[in-house]
Amino acid sequence: MPVRILDVFVSKAYVPGVRSRITIAVAAAGIAAFALLYAPQPVLPQLAAQFDTSPGGASLAVSTATGALAVMVLPLATLSQFVDRRWVIVVSLLVAVAAGAALPLASTFPAFLGLRVVQGAAIAGLPATAMAYLADRLGGTGLGAAIGAMVAGNSMGGMAGRLTAGFSTDEMGWRAGIGCVTAFAALAAAVTVITLPAGPRPVRGPAFAGIHAALRTPILLAQYAIAALAMGSFVALYNAIGFRLTLRPLSVPQGPASLIFLAYLVGGICSATAGRLADRAGRVPVLLGGLLFAALGALGTLPDSVLAVALGLGVFTGGFFAAHSVASGWVSAAAPPTARGQAAGLYQCAFYVGGSIGGTAGTAVFAHAGWTALVAVVLCWLALAAAAAVAARAGAAALDQSWSAGGRHPRRRPGVERCGGPRQPQQAERPELDRDRDGHDGLLGNASRR
Repeated sequence: MPVRILDVFVSKAYVPGVRSRITIAVAAAGIAAFALLYAPQPVLPQLAAQFDTSPGGASLAVSTATGALAVMVLPLATLSQFVDRRWVIVVSLLVAVAAGAALPLASTFPAFLGLRVVQGAAIAGLPATAMAYLADRLGGTGLGAAIGAMVAGNSMGGMAGRLTAGFSTDEMGWRAGIGCVTAFAALAAAVTVITLPAGPRPVRGPAFAGIHAALRTPILLAQYAIAALAMGSFVALYNAIGFRLTLRPLSVPQGPASLIFLAYLVGGICSATAGRLADRAGRVPVLLGGLLFAALGALGTLPDSVLAVALGLGVFTGGFFAAHSVASGWVSAAAPPTARGQAAGLYQCAFYVGGSIGGTAGTAVFAHAGWTALVAVVLCWLALAAAAAVAARAGAAALDQSWSAGGRHPRRRPGVERCGGPRQPQQAERPELDRDRDGHDGLLGNASRR
């Protein structure tokens, strides 16, 4: 099953040995980065006690890192338009591991938060470049499945980091818990350094022109909104879940409470599955379905029952990762080739700004008004994300109609297919490639499938 979840479909231009290296390297990079990013989340109650702060204050251990990631992801994405993306990924992982090794030595909460800022800024190198790296290497064929596999690897890393920190903290304290996660992430990062092949030469263009193009495309703007709202909901619920389980009336010990993060297994499976479904059935139905399941899962956590909370969080996690997989794949497909790095960076920036602000705001809502109020806020955010998905479909339909009427597609470069690979043969050569599954002319490729 892990092999199937992490399978990355590579174009025929690359031999099986390189294909395997890409699969292993990208999966290991995601595991390392997201294990480090979310390692403090299960120990927030211990951090609050150690540094004498509130739940909202303790949540800054997560929000400062995600906020720094959000700030740095766009500059690093722009940098990746001019240098080998492999080096951006490798250096980012090494710096993040070094910062993680220093975290257990922090004697004050400000020092801890400062190291988390460094760590989050370093981790930004992976989401800033990974989607563009895969799009450049894979072209259009199987991109949705590839992005789904990458997100699945990220979810596995987040789960492994949370579980390792939670169980180690129960036995040895939070410092040892974070140290164990760092050691685990260092091994995964070493695998990436050894196996990740160099990327193809980036499709270069003026940096600010790329940002401008990534900001003026309505389909992309909708995905940025979905990213911010969905991630805000996700981090808010996960920040508060430790307090929900360990405080009355549930009163679950720290070690067993960490098992709640096994819900990430559902997220990994759903993200890979959603990517394949979006390639076949269209993005918007799968995206809306993911958001609906996330909302139902959030509602399922309302009863004061450990089983209900666990099941609800599993459904919520699966729905979130399905929606994230589809939205991120849509960005990679819809972005102009010369702005692919910037579009991916803006998506990740919105993703982590939403997580940083939404996570802290949601935890504060929980601290002041309880779990029911937090769930109500999450449902509102998910509803707004669904509205953005519907708006994206309307934008894609308008582009289809404009092109069908005889206009030139505003984002299409002559001779370049939607995902950066060579243009496919004309209809006379391979007519089956000239229409998508929805019956539209294949002019937007995966960008307009809905």
